[in-house]
Amino acid sequence: MGQVSKMVGARVKRTEDPRMITGAGSYTDDVQLKGTKHMEVLRSPHGHARIRGIDISQAKQSPGVVDVLAGQDINSQCKIPFPLFAILGEMHVVDRWPMATEVVRYVGEPVAVVVADTASAARDALDLIDVEYEVLRAAVDLEGSASQDAPLVHDHIGTNLCYEASGKSGDPEKAFADADAVLSVRMEQPRLVPNPMEPRAVLASYQPSSKELTLWVTTQNPHTESSIVARMLGINESKLRVVAIDVGGAFGCKINTYSESIIASLLSMRLGQPVKWTESRQENFISTSHGRGQVQFVEAAYNKDGTILGLKLRIYADLGAYCQVLSHAIPTLTPSMAPGVYAFRNIEWTTYGVFTNKVPYDAYRGAGRPEGAYIIERAVDLVAGALGMDPVEIRRKNFIPAGAFPYETPTGMVYDSGDYQASMDKAIEASDYYGMRREQERARREGRVVGIGITTTVEVCGFGPAAAMGGLSGFESATVRMDSTAGVTVFTGSSPHGQGEETAFAQLAADQLGVPMDAVTVVHGDTAVVPRGGGTSGSRSMAVGGAALVTAVGQVARKAKEIAAVLLNTTPEAVLLEEGQFCAEDVQDRYVTWADVAREAYSGTSLPSNMERGLEATSFWEPEGLTFPFSTHVAQVEIDKETGEVLLTKYVAIDDCGTVINPMLVEGQVHGGIVQGAGQALLEGALWDDSGQLLTGSFMDYAMPFAEEFPEFVLDRTVTPTGINPLGVKGIGEMATIASTPTIVNAVADALSSMGMGAVHIDVPIRSEKVWKLLQASGIR
Repeated sequence: MGQVSKMVGARVKRTEDPRMITGAGSYTDDVQLKGTKHMEVLRSPHGHARIRGIDISQAKQSPGVVDVLAGQDINSQCKIPFPLFAILGEMHVVDRWPMATEVVRYVGEPVAVVVADTASAARDALDLIDVEYEVLRAAVDLEGSASQDAPLVHDHIGTNLCYEASGKSGDPEKAFADADAVLSVRMEQPRLVPNPMEPRAVLASYQPSSKELTLWVTTQNPHTESSIVARMLGINESKLRVVAIDVGGAFGCKINTYSESIIASLLSMRLGQPVKWTESRQENFISTSHGRGQVQFVEAAYNKDGTILGLKLRIYADLGAYCQVLSHAIPTLTPSMAPGVYAFRNIEWTTYGVFTNKVPYDAYRGAGRPEGAYIIERAVDLVAGALGMDPVEIRRKNFIPAGAFPYETPTGMVYDSGDYQASMDKAIEASDYYGMRREQERARREGRVVGIGITTTVEVCGFGPAAAMGGLSGFESATVRMDSTAGVTVFTGSSPHGQGEETAFAQLAADQLGVPMDAVTVVHGDTAVVPRGGGTSGSRSMAVGGAALVTAVGQVARKAKEIAAVLLNTTPEAVLLEEGQFCAEDVQDRYVTWADVAREAYSGTSLPSNMERGLEATSFWEPEGLTFPFSTHVAQVEIDKETGEVLLTKYVAIDDCGTVINPMLVEGQVHGGIVQGAGQALLEGALWDDSGQLLTGSFMDYAMPFAEEFPEFVLDRTVTPTGINPLGVKGIGEMATIASTPTIVNAVADALSSMGMGAVHIDVPIRSEKVWKLLQASGIR
């Protein structure tokens, strides 16, 4: 089957955009059902407290209130607590229920719920619920929470250590003993608040007559949501329909199944009426999962010539008060990816998953991999600084060679393909790296503080093998259906939240079938019509979902060739599909179109006797391995000596995501990823006081980047296809976020080093006051 319409690789504008920018998009809160009641959740105002009593009587009398329920009223109706997947060895498994009953363990934990005729009536009634709390000491500081004398988040397990995961490869003891020098550095990455444009929302509608429940919800994984909700409610999934219509961003925080899905479902089943909840931005800060949050102790052994010999890592990961779905496993990706693009073979690591009195942690764009990339890219730069080497040269010296792939790292990851030297060479050329160095020297002589940062990073994505998913779906599904008029409908288990999947999947189907792109409709996010799916996360949509799509398309095309062979009076093997037409070399000057074949498939009289009618195929495609996109990024910054403000003046990104389906979509992902990583580098970080109160609980306190603060990005790519899937695609959704944080931090550290401060590490976020204090302490004015 030839690629006849040449859509793959074309710069096609997003087909989703017209409805979005004209206000025609439909989000969960836009769904209006007759008789809908509105729920609001009373949340804990304390980071850690015992519930001594709760009085809901006055709230029940409030105007417009339909019902008020406390935690036990909800939890007692659940068959099981929230399930966990990918349980790690001897980790402490702590049950998580929809609502707190005896102890609250973070600010924002649900305590009671009001359902009323209107959202405002429900909010008013929350103030009438009287809860008596006994405030307890809170475990807030990450390292302190891991100590033996810390207040316990869960008394019954006797520790705040959820798990300890250790590993070793090679001979790190010998590597460190033989090394010319050892770098030791403590790195800290604060928690980040994902802040998608659309907060979470749920609308549950139960039909007593059929005992069917429909759940509209802002989720990345409708089928996982369906599975978890059905298990917790004790109903068959055949009686539950989960719908994720337009989802306004997620970045990982909408993977989890949250309490509100269970609460709204139970209330709708109780009342026999639809129940809606829409999260406020304040609630989003305190009740939707956060990301990152690690303290990393890093040792790197190296020789005077710049050869990296090995790493020793001790990592503390802030899990918050509870684990959810796969959240506990995410920090284990950090040491797994810590070797990065470098060829050393010796590594030793221990990761501590620590309970704290904070909102639970979960995936945030990159999910464990940015933290690993940060470790190695900062360490390599610090070693280069200690040796007086150019950061480019030390990287060249230590790269995994292009001929070594597939390459198994010392942590057991099997990199599919790569050419890191080619990526760096292209970045050096695109950025005029050595010209930037000359410019930096001129700036130094003029008294200006300019720095250059460079990184070469690799990530793991395309998550799919069942063994890697800890009990969750390792496949992706696709159904391709051509109707009798040659219109094509693609049903995909991927469920987008802004990536442009409707465009990319339509583009791919059009390319493979040779039909116009506007003849393709993409359907997603509805468990009633999509057979099954793993959803959208871990940059897997095209690497796994796209592979399922082309597999199903291939099955449709093979059947179509059999039908065309009958119409052309030839054999299926002789039939060619070119530019949407079926022809054969042994049949001169004749062809049939998709319209002819489709019509015959549904209503013709010439089908082979053993062939069923219709043109439809379904694929459940599961990869045999993971994909590993990579990149080289270069940043230039200038520091204002008077204020310490860091200005990003130039940014170049060379990414390699394998085969590119739509360059415009790829560049959009890179643009957004750079900005998100820059936010972590320069601005973002959640802060708590000692009692567990979130001090950065609004946009007044939690700084995020603006578009006007960035230069025009210079983007290009290398193309190193993977053999893991039939498309050769790797994934691009998270790569730029992973790369941009250490790139910008390296640039700031380089700027300070250029002013005589030596090889310096500065923790993120690098806000102006932090830089100003360093400059003052060093006498740089």
